[in-house]
Amino acid sequence: MSYVQENLNPGERILYVTRLHWMVLIRSIFVELIFSAAGIALIVWAIADKQAGQGEAKAASIAGATLIIVGSIILAIEVVRRNATEMAVTNKRIIIKVGFVTKRTMELFLSKVESVNVEQTLFGRMLGFGSITLRGTGGTNEPFSHVADPLEFRRQVQLQIEEHANPS
Repeated sequence: MSYVQENLNPGERILYVTRLHWMVLIRSIFVELIFSAAGIALIVWAIADKQAGQGEAKAASIAGATLIIVGSIILAIEVVRRNATEMAVTNKRIIIKVGFVTKRTMELFLSKVESVNVEQTLFGRMLGFGSITLRGTGGTNEPFSHVADPLEFRRQVQLQIEEHANPS
């Protein structure tokens, strides 16, 4: 069960959920590809080079396997970081949780939201990610980057604020 689901108040419903965009993984995917390519090259060299001594071949194989493992660990850490970030709009508040080992949470009642600012680069607009900054009454300024579909997140917050302002 997610953090958001576990921390709902009575009568509270989740209306919209988003997370970090897959672009947060690009750097670690690139590192993984480079490390794996170098590691595989070392292992292939160790196997194919008949002139290399047994000690050299073993060291090259170990170095190659180490590169592959390190690259995989770097990628796995970023995948966990992405999956450990939850952003939700409920009928009463905005709930954001970041982190797996150490958690940072922000819960802002809709009645306390002054604005939701969205910043998107050209690249971010093309791929559907950007930064959001939540501003609450009392000067709370909370920025979050690489949010998937930040315009929809803002729209959902605005819809709920309007719903609270004009109940049917």
